[in-house]
Amino acid sequence: MVEAEIELLRSNGHEVETLLECNDDLHTMPKLKAAQRTFGHIPHSKKFEAILKNFKPQILHAHNTFPLISPSIFWSADKYGIPVIQTLHNFRLHCPQAMYLRNDVICEDCRGTVPWRGVMRGCYRESRLQTGVLAAMLAFHRTIGTWSDKVTRYIALNNFCRNKFIEGGLPADKIKVKPNFCEVSPPPLQSRSGFLFVGRLSPEKGITTLQSAAKLEPFRINVIGDGPARDSLRNIPGLACVGRLPSQEVQRYMWGAEALVMPSTWYEGFPMVIVEAFAAGLPVIASRLGSMLELIEEGSTGLLFEAGNGKDLAQKCAGPPRIQSE
Repeated sequence: MVEAEIELLRSNGHEVETLLECNDDLHTMPKLKAAQRTFGHIPHSKKFEAILKNFKPQILHAHNTFPLISPSIFWSADKYGIPVIQTLHNFRLHCPQAMYLRNDVICEDCRGTVPWRGVMRGCYRESRLQTGVLAAMLAFHRTIGTWSDKVTRYIALNNFCRNKFIEGGLPADKIKVKPNFCEVSPPPLQSRSGFLFVGRLSPEKGITTLQSAAKLEPFRINVIGDGPARDSLRNIPGLACVGRLPSQEVQRYMWGAEALVMPSTWYEGFPMVIVEAFAAGLPVIASRLGSMLELIEEGSTGLLFEAGNGKDLAQKCAGPPRIQSE
């Protein structure tokens, strides 16, 4: 999504500079330094201010500051009178685990409060220490007014998520909805058959549900992606693990499938895979959960099933819908 927005801005004559940090650096970084960077390391803040003075941007648009960039950039932007936009891709500002998910079940215990429960449970990376650092950072910036005063406008990806952010304490008048988008080039027409899953192979993506459905009602489904749950999908009849593919290859699969299967168990924002599926005229069979109720018009652009219910998913896959033309 970041790349798509940059390309859109540049193609319309806007100059864009990027600041990117790789979280893989955490593996070799001393723990104290990592904690300092999470809160806002002074040398790093000065480096960022040097970028601001050199580039002189009209707007700062942040997509993810955790952990290495840190919310200190919002204070730097405010110092130089630069408006700040923050796109909210997940629920990190209110939930240390970021997905309102615990043991594969929706959990909102930390919404609107100091996330001490998340610390006790070690929700972030199964570590009480790391969760404690994260929770302290969230509480600190909430106390000094970073989230309420230093961000000019928040972008939520749909109304469901916007309401959750408001319930969590963000100012309603600062949150606007802007859905994700994509640009695709249709391939030559081809017949459609089988189903498709695209995404990270991890518990929150509903891999267990997909596995159960495939065993109950054998159907042909190509699984594109990789992750820790990959091995659990092996040796299931009709299920083919394709692995990670370039975006153009993913698009080719989308134009040849009957429906995209999306059995997520967490509150998805506005997954690019749904945007790309709709652009390819591909119906989506998704969990009846969170924003999916808003994004998918049942019987028109897809079908909804009970989240976590493999039997219900299998039944929905027995007769996928077609996207209705206007």
